[in-house]
Amino acid sequence: MASFATARAPSVDEIYALAEDFGITLEADAAEAYQRLIAEQIGAYTRLDALAEPKLPVNYPRLPGHRPSPEENPYNAWYWKSEVKGKARGPLAGKSVALKDNVCLAGVPMTIGAALLEGYVPDVDATVVTRILDAGGTILGKAACGFLCLEGSSITASTGLIANPHDPSRAAGGSSSGCGALLAAGEVDLAIGADQGGSLRVPAAWCGLYGLKPSYGLVPYSGIASIDFTLDHAGPMAASIEDMARLLQVIAGPDDIDPRQAGIHPQDYMAALEGGANGLRIAVLKEGFGRPEGEPIVDRKVRAALRRFAKLGASVSEISLPLHSDGMHIWAAIAREGALQNMLLAGGCGVNQQGYQITALLDASASAWRQRPNDLAGTVKLGLLFGEYMRRNYHGRYYAKGQNLRRSLRAAYDAVLANHDLIALPTTAMRAPRLPDPENCTHEAYEHEAHDSLGNPCPFNASGHPALTMPCGVADGLPIGLGLVAKHGDDATTIRAAAAFADAFDWTSL
Repeated sequence: MASFATARAPSVDEIYALAEDFGITLEADAAEAYQRLIAEQIGAYTRLDALAEPKLPVNYPRLPGHRPSPEENPYNAWYWKSEVKGKARGPLAGKSVALKDNVCLAGVPMTIGAALLEGYVPDVDATVVTRILDAGGTILGKAACGFLCLEGSSITASTGLIANPHDPSRAAGGSSSGCGALLAAGEVDLAIGADQGGSLRVPAAWCGLYGLKPSYGLVPYSGIASIDFTLDHAGPMAASIEDMARLLQVIAGPDDIDPRQAGIHPQDYMAALEGGANGLRIAVLKEGFGRPEGEPIVDRKVRAALRRFAKLGASVSEISLPLHSDGMHIWAAIAREGALQNMLLAGGCGVNQQGYQITALLDASASAWRQRPNDLAGTVKLGLLFGEYMRRNYHGRYYAKGQNLRRSLRAAYDAVLANHDLIALPTTAMRAPRLPDPENCTHEAYEHEAHDSLGNPCPFNASGHPALTMPCGVADGLPIGLGLVAKHGDDATTIRAAAAFADAFDWTSL
């Protein structure tokens, strides 16, 4: 990977070139003066090179591990295997964990699904890693994910297509694809996914799992590669609601590093498992059903599950919230330009934000894609071109308007939740689709395959509400996910409802 020497002052020719990029005409005396002034001030950066920056702690021994062979990786779901054992006792003792390959695990390679980052090895443990190990968990390695996490299927990873254990001809969902496949295959007990537009919930839904995009800021994002600071969420995935709640209990709460966590107050998520559904008020979101990309069987199965909630003592009523249909547009304006600025141009560091910055990842990624732009996934090329076009022509106006409109979106959901405990809708409008043949797939089909799953999940990344997916039925062997959304900070209520359903019904028979 690229290494950087200490900062140096630009030459006069570089000053001219920079000025030209900005449309500034410089006389010779001005260019020479600016060069001298920058040379005087570059010392501040030289001094930074001499100062040791604080690092996230690494407290448990580990070996680098290995890339698994095809024989030990039947669904192509692992990127790297490396066993890291935590404390002998704790709430996660005896539990095995996979990390999405955008979560830093010191000493173990990380690519965020992109071959152009091969050779990057983090030197820190993400906060969630330390908490898992402190709680007695054993990390088994890094789960493969979509290329730079910019997809909602399982088709863009440089390591190849990631298959769904329920039907290996189908997608596992993305971009936390490997996490979903490994859990569904029973290779791990728990997983940490990341979710900026549905990337945790889509694979959980398609693989028959429980997954929670927590309230914005509930789980610290320190030491995890960022897409857009305002959309970043990391959360738990598991095959059982109890395991998911147990993992959330361990990883939730402020780490005093991540500024996303202002005003966060964790709840007792294990106690929520015993709350039952009696008395819960569930609002069925009309606009979450009948989507143009959807399958009628998904709508039918989700509505049948909601009738079962009524049998458990919940009140279930349909409401209309038209702004939900615009939620994807609001989210897209933020995600598209945010990913360009934050992930591609700033190397996954939080632009204009406090908090821990993974400077080694920035060094590795900032030059890699510029040196090998043709190695970017097609979805990322499109995002790069689209985002830069909008930036150059509209100067961030639509990103800014999207940020303003997210307040309206959050307020609309809050208005519903003022009189209800939960909003319910299909997690995704469709079941896991067939994996495409990348060699015989048009650019348009490839893009739709990668992102059509995000219509229902992504608005809640913009609004920041906790959004849980739970398996509620199956059709032709493919799981179907029900989404439950609660008030910001009330993640426990989503767990309460999912646990009540799981106690009463076997989703695999519904």
